[in-house]
Amino acid sequence: MTVPTRHGLEAADILRLRDGMGPVLHDRSGDTLGFLVPPGTADGWDLPGSACTQTCGPGTRAAANEPPVAGTGWLVPPSVAEARATEPAELRAALGEAARTLEAARRV
Repeated sequence: MTVPTRHGLEAADILRLRDGMGPVLHDRSGDTLGFLVPPGTADGWDLPGSACTQTCGPGTRAAANEPPVAGTGWLVPPSVAEARATEPAELRAALGEAARTLEAARRV
């Protein structure tokens, strides 16, 4: 699941504080962050400003040294994140909170 970098960094901080963050990718250009979510999440993901696509088949696991998407690197590798995917409901909540935080910061 990918989002613009600033939004993703804010959500990652929220998830980290709640101990709910799985592995996170960054693209080499610095435009987006990608949260690894369980297989099947893309089928029902509809959050504006984000995109969710399948990168690994069901039952596959991301290797700490090999990101599953070409042109990316690990912001939070699986070894640090205990190799668990971020739960979609937790990610959706963190992204919503991050959007509200960023909107409040823009108003100041």
